[in-house]
Amino acid sequence: MLKESKTYIAEHPRMSAYLLGLVIAIIATALETLRQRYMNYLVFTDSTLCFWNGINPYTQVFVNEHGRYFLYTPVFSVLYLPIALLPKWLGPFVWNLGNYTLFTLSIFSLPKQFDSYKIKIFLFLLLILEQSVFPFQFNIVVAYCFLFSFTLLERGKGFWAVLLIMISTTTKVYGIVELLLLFCYQKPFRNFFYAFILGILLLILPALKVGFDGLITCYENWWYILSQHQSEGSFRSLLYTFPLNFVLSYYRIIQLATIIPIIVLFFCKYKKWNDFVFRCTTLAILMGWIIVLGDSSESHTYLIALSGYILWFYLQTSLTLFDKIIFWSIFIFLCIVPIDILVPTSLFKVLNGTLYIDVYLYALAWIRIVWSLFHEKKA
Repeated sequence: MLKESKTYIAEHPRMSAYLLGLVIAIIATALETLRQRYMNYLVFTDSTLCFWNGINPYTQVFVNEHGRYFLYTPVFSVLYLPIALLPKWLGPFVWNLGNYTLFTLSIFSLPKQFDSYKIKIFLFLLLILEQSVFPFQFNIVVAYCFLFSFTLLERGKGFWAVLLIMISTTTKVYGIVELLLLFCYQKPFRNFFYAFILGILLLILPALKVGFDGLITCYENWWYILSQHQSEGSFRSLLYTFPLNFVLSYYRIIQLATIIPIIVLFFCKYKKWNDFVFRCTTLAILMGWIIVLGDSSESHTYLIALSGYILWFYLQTSLTLFDKIIFWSIFIFLCIVPIDILVPTSLFKVLNGTLYIDVYLYALAWIRIVWSLFHEKKA
């Protein structure tokens, strides 16, 4: 039996890696559900049911009752309904295991250029992926939407790629930055037309409940609670780190001041749009920018940023000592240190909470990716 197991693992490494993570995800989901520590799942479910019962989930009353904000758009409440209707002993497993499986598939279905690295990519991300599984986070969805969309674009499936981008955009905004990549592929204006039509259709989905007359009020309620959340919390991006947090009140200006030059330089490099490494590096930059310079980033949301970073890392034909040090430092401080059974919580709070080592490390990696795109002959 042991010999057969070893043979199976050797012959099916991807399935073995998936099953390893699946076991952890099942245990995590069961423990958190039994201990009723699945608050994010309850927030998603209760807010969705509130929406469909005509109750506004974007209120301080909802925050007080659930201990956290509901930050997702009304579109989320429409798309999430099938899971919200499941029994509360089943829904958490469908949500977590479904998202875990889809994220795994997004890694193993990456373009063929990553065939030699897919196991390594998955294992590098597994610990931070499980950190998102434990609290039932939505950032897993955002991450695999980015990756699936990129793969679909590479395979010429523009419509389906844009659909995923717009689902991500209309539920948590992040996905909108991936639209920039459409210029790198054939028939970009057709794909932008898809984005326009699909975006409108998704945004008016809440009218199924509130009617067209109630749409504006619905989105106004969402925007209000989103602004309250940003003003009351402390998050995990450069904008919140000491000593840079003195510029926090100008966060929108800083975000624009960083993304506009990247966009301009992207167009200046139009001759490289047909280069796979260029496209993948651009993806990594966009996935990193929304997190490291975001205004509501948290530790687990770095799954999105690291999913882009690791693709860039394994495409490099030569790695400097700096690259290798940053790689392993990121793995330690973003993937291992936040796990309380491996590192005492008190130590984690000092390293990443007070000193922001995780944020600064990823910021260095992100700057390195930007530099590689615009200052090297080949990324």
